[in-house]
Amino acid sequence: MEKISIMGVRIDNKSMEEVMDIVEQKLNNGERYIIYTPNTEIVMMCQDDGEFLNFMNKSDINIPDGIGLVYASMIKNHPLKGKVAGFDLSMRLLELAGKKGLKLYAVGGKPGVAETAMNNVHEKYPGIVISGSHHGYFKGAHLGQGGNPEEQKVVDEINAREPDILFVGFGAKKQEQWIEFNKDKLNAKIIIGNGGTIDVLAGNVKRAPDIYVNLGLEWLYRLIKEPSRISRQAVLPVFMLKVIFGNKNIVKEIKEEV
Repeated sequence: MEKISIMGVRIDNKSMEEVMDIVEQKLNNGERYIIYTPNTEIVMMCQDDGEFLNFMNKSDINIPDGIGLVYASMIKNHPLKGKVAGFDLSMRLLELAGKKGLKLYAVGGKPGVAETAMNNVHEKYPGIVISGSHHGYFKGAHLGQGGNPEEQKVVDEINAREPDILFVGFGAKKQEQWIEFNKDKLNAKIIIGNGGTIDVLAGNVKRAPDIYVNLGLEWLYRLIKEPSRISRQAVLPVFMLKVIFGNKNIVKEIKEEV
């Protein structure tokens, strides 16, 4: 079983090691490869937003970035190999870039955040070639203004730097919308929409301690730290109720076309 659908969102059934093997192959071949990181919250967002669902299913791979997706796959007898967290995959990409001297560019966040993040990355992984960075406060497809001259200037800068890996951190839907609009214009190989990773790398946001991560309770840690997230986290029990009481097609295998 290579792929499943969870409420219409394609999830690729790959382990972390398998994803990294694919990434290395794509880098060696000079191929573009787009990675999205759907979690439970994103799947629920897609239920009320057909455009977002369409964006999510146009990636080259969707990793299961959430223990809720793994539980859902098990409940409906289409078990995934395990959680592949977007943040952890991003860290593995940095490790690979450090070993191979790859070029990295980051776009997203408030002014100065991506720059700070890349400075911190370079300190920890001196082998990485930092191609550049740009904040997310420009007019572009992520704000429904695709093709704006401000956006084209950012795309031109990215292309001039020719990054092997491009981090795009605008947050759910905005980053996927921006990547979908610009993917054929971008001269970058591995393109990953990785949400708040840039903020974590900049030191502005702390990732949940390992004990929360290992227990699948990152959402609880975030809720404790940011009580305002409660309206977003309220979708989690709704998701599980839909899985438990929904029909078998809530989670189903995607058959490859021959």
